[in-house]
Amino acid sequence: MSNIKIFADSTCDLPREWVQKYDIGIIPLYVTFGDETYKDGVDITTPELYAKVDKIGSLPKTAAPSPADFIQAFAPHIEAGRDIVYISLSSELSSTYQNAVIAAGEFPEGRVTVIDSLNLSTGIGLQVMKAVRAAEEGKTPQEIAKRIESIKPLVETEFVIDSLDYLYKGGRCSGMQNLVSSLLKIRPVIKVIDGKMTPAYKVRGKREKALEQMLNNALDKRGQMDNDLIFVTHSLAEEDANELKKILEEKTGAREIAISDAGCVISSHCGAKTIGILYVKKA
Repeated sequence: MSNIKIFADSTCDLPREWVQKYDIGIIPLYVTFGDETYKDGVDITTPELYAKVDKIGSLPKTAAPSPADFIQAFAPHIEAGRDIVYISLSSELSSTYQNAVIAAGEFPEGRVTVIDSLNLSTGIGLQVMKAVRAAEEGKTPQEIAKRIESIKPLVETEFVIDSLDYLYKGGRCSGMQNLVSSLLKIRPVIKVIDGKMTPAYKVRGKREKALEQMLNNALDKRGQMDNDLIFVTHSLAEEDANELKKILEEKTGAREIAISDAGCVISSHCGAKTIGILYVKKA
């Protein structure tokens, strides 16, 4: 076992079996419906979240783990003599990073290294897996952090949102935008740029057209891809994810293409049938 413990939070959307296999610590964010608060991926699943939204008619609120949550998670490993490298959800989207920094300050200097992924979902997960590999190679926390900092700007995160309903319910677009987009069947494509969710373009027409555009965008950059790992991450869009995986396997030559389910926090912001392709470009 490495003397470095890699941590992420529940928004990294790594497959559960990977988390177990690579001994990755996961700190859950919170999902709140009224007076009921759940830990993402622990007390509530994505299908359960959608069922609650349909029943209640409104979206949950999401919240970062508190500094106390981080301290509680980190302390046993510090006491066991292990150092910690934690890679967080983008500081542009949540206070998760800031709370982890506060928690790190409660331990001896250098024992907890906190890295701002400036990303979300498996855009974080890609960085976490690079950190896992570096730890396996015997790298120090400082060397791991340096490697991740060099990778961060190279992570490509692009996903198609099937409907603006969740963005509308969450106050992220106007009712008129939602109505017009529904009538015209406009599907927004979102990219993560400088840690923020940024509308990249819109595709009018069938869902398949938007997925094809996203796929082509990725394939156009296949020569720039670090072919170690590509993620297809989705929220209740397994059939589409399998089809995208199949095509990417045929056309990229990547060592591994993994399908990942989006957790509750990511899904509560984007909605069902959201699907993305995420990878790292070569340095």
